[in-house]
Amino acid sequence: MKGIGKWLLLSVGTLAILLLIAITLTIGWRPFLGPKTRPLSERSFERTPQRLERGRYIATALSGCLYCHTPHDWAAPGTPLIPGKEGAGEIEPYAALRGRVVAPKLAPDVETGAGRWTDDQFARAIREGIGHDGRTLFPLMPYARYREMSDEDLASVVVYLRSLPAVHNQLPKTEIIFPVKYLIRNAPQPLRSSVPQPNSPDPVLRGAYLVNLAGCGDCHTPQVKGQSVPGMQFAGGFPFPGPWGDVATANITPDPSGISYYDEALFLAVIRTGQVKARQLNSIMPFSFYRRLTDDDLKAMFAYLRTIKPVQHRVDNTQPPTACKLCKQKHGAGAEN
Repeated sequence: MKGIGKWLLLSVGTLAILLLIAITLTIGWRPFLGPKTRPLSERSFERTPQRLERGRYIATALSGCLYCHTPHDWAAPGTPLIPGKEGAGEIEPYAALRGRVVAPKLAPDVETGAGRWTDDQFARAIREGIGHDGRTLFPLMPYARYREMSDEDLASVVVYLRSLPAVHNQLPKTEIIFPVKYLIRNAPQPLRSSVPQPNSPDPVLRGAYLVNLAGCGDCHTPQVKGQSVPGMQFAGGFPFPGPWGDVATANITPDPSGISYYDEALFLAVIRTGQVKARQLNSIMPFSFYRRLTDDDLKAMFAYLRTIKPVQHRVDNTQPPTACKLCKQKHGAGAEN
């Protein structure tokens, strides 16, 4: 019996060690320990007219703050925001989400909104993925790319959000399914260094900054289990099922299967009108939001997109979805790749 007991103890110990190694090499310990975070500071951002206007521009034309955090009329052409509800929050309608994701209310209503949030709670949520209550934000909130938002642009966004009318709007809480609700704790990363404002006269460099804040790569790069498919940056094929239909994002690389036929004038026309010549874009493409961007910023974004790696990848939403070996998704013309 002593020999059996010793063998069992050795077996259990070996299994425990193997389990510890497996966790360390795969999901890591953050799902158990909680996300990386930094203590909140007492910093506050000076309210200036310049910051208010810059923040309005970023939040309403570039970075999607109000697009995601405002109720939409999803049945109307262009999925317009509901007037008078700016920043009032919304239950996200994307069918493929891992649970119920609620974009919280950013308007400064004390009872149901952000009226009691400090400036640094806003800042930490936007660029580091930690909510005002210390929870991990679901990565649909693109804090991984907002990390590159400059300190000045961040301050401007917060100043603008503080200026929104305090609309009352009670929303349910986000509820993410198991085990995703714990796995996302790996995503947040504290930001402890300053992020300077990009001041390069090179339109490609400025365009790269703008494309990042606009989230073009988030939608136009296919993902598997939340990770971008290698070699498929901006190549499209990412399915977006929802009230607008079962569609996949377009290839926007300068490949013949993408947008190599675009020139600057066509790019601006597409963003302004939502039409590629005679073809209407699906409403899930938020052209009604991006059309507020200035000509100079749109031209810089196009200049950057012309420099990205061309990827041969055919996506055609007029065809039924089929499996694609390149992007690991199902989309129109997938089987032709």
